[in-house]
Amino acid sequence: MQIRSMAEYAASNESPEVLFFVGCAGSFDQRAQKVTKAFAQILDKAGVKFAILGKEEGCTGDPARRAGNEFLFQMMAYNNINLMNSYGVKKIVTTCPHCFNVLKNEYPVLGGNYEVMHHTTFLENLLKEGKIRIKGGGSFQGKKITYHDSCYLGRGNNIYEAPREVLAALEGELIEMGRCKSNGMCCGAGGAQMFKEEEQGTTRVNFERAEQALSTGSSVIASNCPFCMTMLTDGVKNKEKEDSVKVLDIAEMVAQSMQD
Repeated sequence: MQIRSMAEYAASNESPEVLFFVGCAGSFDQRAQKVTKAFAQILDKAGVKFAILGKEEGCTGDPARRAGNEFLFQMMAYNNINLMNSYGVKKIVTTCPHCFNVLKNEYPVLGGNYEVMHHTTFLENLLKEGKIRIKGGGSFQGKKITYHDSCYLGRGNNIYEAPREVLAALEGELIEMGRCKSNGMCCGAGGAQMFKEEEQGTTRVNFERAEQALSTGSSVIASNCPFCMTMLTDGVKNKEKEDSVKVLDIAEMVAQSMQD
């Protein structure tokens, strides 16, 4: 895909509408890379003028801060802030709620003041503005879909309706889990848990959450976060349901259902 970087825009004295902050998972994790591509395709089709930082992008520092390494967090954050400020970045969209939360709520104190949106909110706006249209009788029409509220998007930032509005446009049948919205349950990866061994207990958090999703009888588990996607996919595999139940990011679902 031919996606221009902020450096390329700057070289031609132009500036994009929005910076797509890809994040570590979206850059390096093979499964999350598919979400990155899907979202970039949507932005392309919608005619959104966007850029990425490319090789200049660094980790937001979120896992370091959650794990207690404040020095490393601030070092990473300052590097990103200095870079983005030098490019005059105003608006950022990201497919990761962890990046979204830290860029929106924790960077301003360090001098990084931006309008930050999670991709589900961005997609909802594109649909409302008519910039993307969903084809009738699409891949998800009539299918049972359950949606997992990620912690940093839901309880952390109170964003519950935007993802559901996007799913409603796909004309599937949304079946809520018993634990959803403000009563949602963590997938087990938050707070830097993604990167450490689990502690002793009777069951894995992601196995329990996946069971709650599977009990809805849905054929699709919709996700908005690369960490949640990993954990839920693992939980579905544990129940040997990977052939009948798919874990998909909302961006992938929209990309599959868009009119050309």
